[in-house]
Amino acid sequence: MPINRTKIKRFWQDYQDNIVLAIAIVLLAGVVCEGRRRGGFEQLELLAYDRMLTQQPVLPSDDRLVLVEINEEDLRQQERWPFSDEVYAEVLEHIQAGDPAVVGLDVYRDFPVEPGYARLVEQLQQPNLIAIRNLDILTGTPAPPAVVAEQQGFNDVPLDSDGVLRRALLYATGSDQQTFPSFALNVAMSYLYEQEGIAPQASELDPQYLQLGEATFFPLEATSGGYQTMDARGYQMLFHYRDRHNLGQVVTFTDVWDKNFDSSILKDKIVLIGSTAPSLKDVVTSPFTLGTPEGNKMNGVVAHGQVISYVLDTALGVRAQFRFWREWQEMVWIVSWLAGGVVIGWWFRHPVAIVGGFLFGIVGTWGAGYFLLKSFIWIPVATPMISFAIAMGVVIVYQSYQDFRQQKMVMTLLGQNTSPAIADALWEERSELLTSGQLPGCSLTATMLFLDVRGFSSISEKMMPPDLLDWLNKMLGMITAEVQGRNGIVNKFTGDGIVAIFGVPVPRESDEDIAQDAQDCVSAAVAIAEKLTEINQTFTAQNLPKAKLRIGIFTGEVVAGSLGGKDRMEYGVIGDSVNTASRLESCAKERQPVDCRILIAEATQQYLDQKFPLEAWGPMPLKGKAEVVQVFRVLTTAELQTSTSVSTS
Repeated sequence: MPINRTKIKRFWQDYQDNIVLAIAIVLLAGVVCEGRRRGGFEQLELLAYDRMLTQQPVLPSDDRLVLVEINEEDLRQQERWPFSDEVYAEVLEHIQAGDPAVVGLDVYRDFPVEPGYARLVEQLQQPNLIAIRNLDILTGTPAPPAVVAEQQGFNDVPLDSDGVLRRALLYATGSDQQTFPSFALNVAMSYLYEQEGIAPQASELDPQYLQLGEATFFPLEATSGGYQTMDARGYQMLFHYRDRHNLGQVVTFTDVWDKNFDSSILKDKIVLIGSTAPSLKDVVTSPFTLGTPEGNKMNGVVAHGQVISYVLDTALGVRAQFRFWREWQEMVWIVSWLAGGVVIGWWFRHPVAIVGGFLFGIVGTWGAGYFLLKSFIWIPVATPMISFAIAMGVVIVYQSYQDFRQQKMVMTLLGQNTSPAIADALWEERSELLTSGQLPGCSLTATMLFLDVRGFSSISEKMMPPDLLDWLNKMLGMITAEVQGRNGIVNKFTGDGIVAIFGVPVPRESDEDIAQDAQDCVSAAVAIAEKLTEINQTFTAQNLPKAKLRIGIFTGEVVAGSLGGKDRMEYGVIGDSVNTASRLESCAKERQPVDCRILIAEATQQYLDQKFPLEAWGPMPLKGKAEVVQVFRVLTTAELQTSTSVSTS
């Protein structure tokens, strides 16, 4: 089947702007998807996640945890750092006397600090003690030599690119090629085994996954949630913070050393020993302390406690694990909001509606992300929000550009010669009226008014050009105002006259509308005649020539549309009805009983509903017309007062 190139060209001309917009939207979707894949939105997603997380309800402190903190007062009390082995040994003895379930020592003790090393070794070998080490023991710190491998845990934490701790590293391989659990995980597993009888095991879903109780800990992937370029090495999970400030009960190191505390608070608890002294700088940035001064950041031991608490709650079914949508689901989610921005931007034009649509997109994406996060489901929020806003903005800019072009086209075609009502109607119908930058020809019934100044050539010979122009403009300004004030269009100025049309460019749908146009046209002509009397009085006072006008009015079928090409066009009407109105204006020039003669044909008279006084002139031949036309002269109010031969049809 041969390709119809003409149809393809016409289709392109009619819809090229929409096609270009569609291509732009598709390209925008591609840019968003590729930008997201490359991590362009990752930081925004993390910030959105932090904001939503901080808006979640605050969980109470965990009564299973007790923190023995080393603060600035403790450092001043000991007058040295690190503390001696004897001091640590005494503190651990006092803690063990309280019968805790697990003791987590978040302090480096890789070499003896005499006195008291032998005494400390005895405490480090307690079966419920977990000590810290670094994964890289070549550049970092190894575990205390007295602690067996099963009671070691690395305290390395995976920070995101902005330095915030959102993830926990559960298992990793150290520089010594041994795989260790993290300090927090080892403490949590020890507690679960001692207090709940829950031992770690391979998951029934995947033997490579850790299972504690009924909970399988699914490792994070590089593209989980808002991540796209995350370093997913090792066995990681996203963890949930509870109380922002007080993780559990707090006792100072010195109080424990002096036995100045109630040891019963330690029974069957997890006791964490670590630094909270700002001078030791063992702090991390959490989603709750992002952007705060250094002193308001979270201490490392507290961060480990947050992970411990979350692992315990997850294993016991108190808190759920974070879940994530599949990659294709996230892409559908993002593209759907992008498409939503296109639809809202396309349909809404009013500023209030645009603002409402924009707020819908922002609140919709944020609200969905917030409520899903409450259920421990993390979905992209920033990417769909930005996609929605950009897509909506692109369409609004496109629509504004189209409106500008169409408005420019309308003004090119109609200039300033329309009434506000007609301009509004035309603008409302612009999408239907404007095609390929033109007003296509439209067959409709309209009423035409032709007006001419009688004897203009003689008058122009007697006046200087500037005075003549001013004299003429005073009349044309008045005429234009009367036409536009009755929903007419001044189609063109003919030097000493005008052509006005009533009933365009929007086609009339009923005889009542056509009749209204005819009545508006005749009413405008009568008003022009009455205003001419006032203007002539002014002319006489200024020693200027009086003006006499001839008006011809006809109602009938015409074709209205743009004439010319894209570089020069105007709005025009053509048809026999136009010629008839012109011939009515110029017929029987010698018969002008008043300063403004208004002639109409029977085609217009039938729509007047006897609202105007008429003088029948009978059938008259018109130039270029094969048949005679019934002609009537419209009388003004002033004439009625003196006329004795009025026929009202």
